[in-house]
Amino acid sequence: MEGTALTATAAPARIAVIGGGPGGLMAAEVLARCGHAVTIYERMPSPGRKFLMAGRGGLNLTHSEPLEHFLTRYGTAGARLAPAIQNFPPEALRDWCHGLGIETFVGTSGRVFPKTLKASPLLRAWLARLGDFGVTLAARHSWTGFAEDRGLTFAGPGGDTVTVAADAALLALGGASWARLGSDGTWQAPLAAQGVTIKPLRPANCGFLVDWSEHARRFAGEPLKRIALAAGGRTVRGEAMITASGLEGGAIYALSGFLRDTIAAAGTATLSLDLRPDLSAEVLAARLARPRGRASLSNHLRKAVGLSPAAIAVLRESSRDLPNDPEALARHIKAAPLKLTGTASIARAISTAGGIAFDEIDDHYMLRRLPGVFVAGEMLDWEAPTGGYLLQAVFSTAVTAAEGIAQWLGRDRSGIDIRSTHG
Repeated sequence: MEGTALTATAAPARIAVIGGGPGGLMAAEVLARCGHAVTIYERMPSPGRKFLMAGRGGLNLTHSEPLEHFLTRYGTAGARLAPAIQNFPPEALRDWCHGLGIETFVGTSGRVFPKTLKASPLLRAWLARLGDFGVTLAARHSWTGFAEDRGLTFAGPGGDTVTVAADAALLALGGASWARLGSDGTWQAPLAAQGVTIKPLRPANCGFLVDWSEHARRFAGEPLKRIALAAGGRTVRGEAMITASGLEGGAIYALSGFLRDTIAAAGTATLSLDLRPDLSAEVLAARLARPRGRASLSNHLRKAVGLSPAAIAVLRESSRDLPNDPEALARHIKAAPLKLTGTASIARAISTAGGIAFDEIDDHYMLRRLPGVFVAGEMLDWEAPTGGYLLQAVFSTAVTAAEGIAQWLGRDRSGIDIRSTHG
């Protein structure tokens, strides 16, 4: 970056894309299709490491629900993200995958996956396409900020300082979860030094801490299957996993924003567990009223109402003395209160909340304080549940920001459509 500000040009330009995750790769593709010279700077030895990690669980790319419902999943940030997601919606993402030769399907939950259920085939095809477009990868380059002439500075592979001049830059550095895979949040300091307002990064889709007894800790690693969790007036069915320090898993992730904010404000939060959501309290009470003979309460709970040993352990944690009355015990099974004492580490969270305030960017995702510098993905102040919403917003903001760069440089996409072009 030369001079006191980035200078717009109508000629093919040098673009620095900082971050080799899905947002950076998508932005690089859009810009390379426009004929620009694109270099991706990635701090890890290879790109897409967190993307590959996500693929271990099947790579949930997006969701098939109607767009008006889809957008509600982003809470208060939905209105700010809507133009980008409408610009590159779930259908466009699926078409783009198909263009790479990766077919997708809709699961029973409405979630969209590649038929391979893996990220690696998609990433290989994608990197090959980017190579065909002339995109260059500079691995082991950690972005450290701006030089005095507004160039970009990096800690290079040998630890030396590398200064890069570019006509425009796109930052796609993620949040601060799973730092060992590349996103460590260190981008906050150089942007804050430029006066950019950044909301504190917090764990999202995360686990929570519980002061387990020694008995309950023995069940660390055991799942709680087919349960329902309730907090903040919302109920979610699914599964959770007991950890040595608390609970994690899909069902609790869906409630994590409310629980996290409640703990931040009050110090603790109460989670209500329905350990048998498929049975009514009346049915449970009738089963519990059967004579149990000399069986222990744990054996009675296991045989009469089908609670697993792990579920029984959690039930006992919710109350020092479980009621003997069948009706009272049934009500407790349907709404066992569990005290959460803290939020699990951001390092293990699926994603993060917080980031660059939306007021800091224009409609094209350019930083108002830094003309020519654009941002995309989890660096921005939004959060969403798992289910395809995270990746969709990353892809959509990256496409929109890259198109913003092309327009700012005086070269639009000229009808190029990455949704249907097969490369």
